[in-house]
Amino acid sequence: MRVSRRQAIGALGTAAIAAPYVARAAFQVDPVSGRSYSKRAIELVRQSVVVDMLAPIKIDFSPEFYAKPMSDQMVADFRASGITAIHHAVGLGGPDAKEAAFNFFAIWGNYVARNSHVLTGIGTFADILRAKRDGKVAVIMGLQNADHFLRPADVKTFYDLGQRCAQLTYNSQNRIGSGATDRVDGGVSDFGAEIIKAMNAVGMLVDVSHCGDRTTLDAIDISAKPLSITHSNCRALIEHPRVKTDAAIKAMAAKGGVMGITGVRNFVSKTDPTTIRHYADHIDHVVKLVGIEHVGIGTDSDLYGYDDTSPEMNKMLRGAYKDSYAFREKIDVDGFDHPLKMYALADELIRRSYSDANIKAVLGGNFQRLLTATWGG
Repeated sequence: MRVSRRQAIGALGTAAIAAPYVARAAFQVDPVSGRSYSKRAIELVRQSVVVDMLAPIKIDFSPEFYAKPMSDQMVADFRASGITAIHHAVGLGGPDAKEAAFNFFAIWGNYVARNSHVLTGIGTFADILRAKRDGKVAVIMGLQNADHFLRPADVKTFYDLGQRCAQLTYNSQNRIGSGATDRVDGGVSDFGAEIIKAMNAVGMLVDVSHCGDRTTLDAIDISAKPLSITHSNCRALIEHPRVKTDAAIKAMAAKGGVMGITGVRNFVSKTDPTTIRHYADHIDHVVKLVGIEHVGIGTDSDLYGYDDTSPEMNKMLRGAYKDSYAFREKIDVDGFDHPLKMYALADELIRRSYSDANIKAVLGGNFQRLLTATWGG
C-alpha cells in the first residue's frame, strides 16, 4: 500500500511536535524514511515567527473542499508545521476579475472565520505576532494579479476587505504591465504606475513575482516603498522565465525589499533529483548577492505539495501554464514537500553553517521587518 507524505507525517510527526518539551531532543517524524530533525532546528523553528509568503491554505479550490470544516488531520498538520503565517493567494484575471476577486475574499475570508480554532485573519503584523502567541496560523490575504483593480480607488476598496498584498501581473500582459511568460515586455504602463502609487498610499505590499523582467525593474523604480518578490528563484542558477535576474534582485534589495524562495521543482534545478539542497542554493545566492536581510521563504505550495493533489487537480494545474514552464514528472522539491518542511530547511541551513540569527531571519524575520514597515504593527 502506498503511504502518502500526509499519512506518514500524521502518524508520528504531529504527536512529536505537539509534545511540550520536544525541543529538548531530536525526534523521528517520518515512519517511512526514519528522518529526524536536530534539537537546534526544532528550537529555531519554534522560536521564530515563520512566514511563508506564498502558501495557499490548500491547493483545492473546489466547493467540496472549502464548504466543509477543516479536517482533524489538516488541523494537526498546521499545528505541527511550525509556520506562523501564510500568504493565501491565487491568480485571477480577465474581464470578470473584479467580481472573481470579491468572491475569493468572501469564500476564503469565511473559511478562515469558520476555522478560527487554527486560522486567523490579519490586518497588521501585530496580528501575526498574536497568532504566534495563540498557537494559530495567520492568513495573509492576497492575489497573484492586479486585474481586479479597474481604477486606482479599487486598491483601497480591496485593502478594506483585507487584501494586504497584490502581484502586479500574473504570467501574461494586463493593463498594469507584462508577465513573465510574455514574448514582449513593455514594462509598467501609466495606469500601472497609478496602481503602484495607490498601493503605496494604503500600505498594500507590491509583489513582482510573476512580472516580466522589464516590468519588474520598472515597478521597483516606480514604487516609493520597499516591495517584494514573494516567491521566485535565481536565474543565475537556472534559466527559466519565471525566475529573477541578478539585476532585479539587486534593485529589489536596494529598495529594502525581501525575496521569498519557491520550492517549485522546475524553478529550482533542471536536473533530477532536485532536493532541498538545491533549494537552499538559491538562498545562498541571494545572501551572497545582496545580503542575508533580503531573503525569505515563499514556497508557492500548500503544506502537502502539488504532487499530493488529486490527478484531476494536478492535470488542471499543469494545463493552465505555457510550455515554457517546463513541468517535469514531479513538481515538488524532494525533502521540502511535507508539513514539516520548515524543520528540514532549518537543518539544511545549519549544515551550511548559518548562524541562529540568520536562520531566524530567513524563516521569517526579514519578512517581519518588511511587512511591519508596509502595514504597521
